[in-house]
Amino acid sequence: MDDLNGFLEPGMRVRHPMCPDWGVGQVQSRIGTRITVNFPEAGKVVIEGTRVALEPVFDD
Repeated sequence: MDDLNGFLEPGMRVRHPMCPDWGVGQVQSRIGTRITVNFPEAGKVVIEGTRVALEPVFDD
């Protein structure tokens, strides 16, 4: 499977497309296809990058 989030780096801000109520999260790490994101309303979440394409946030 393709890594849908290969461009993400720690510190980048993202939204989860299926969970907008989680708010804008910050990427903590990306190891292989697994991305750890700290969301204000959901806490730290590990996301499998082959299943979910996170949406980058450049200004909010």
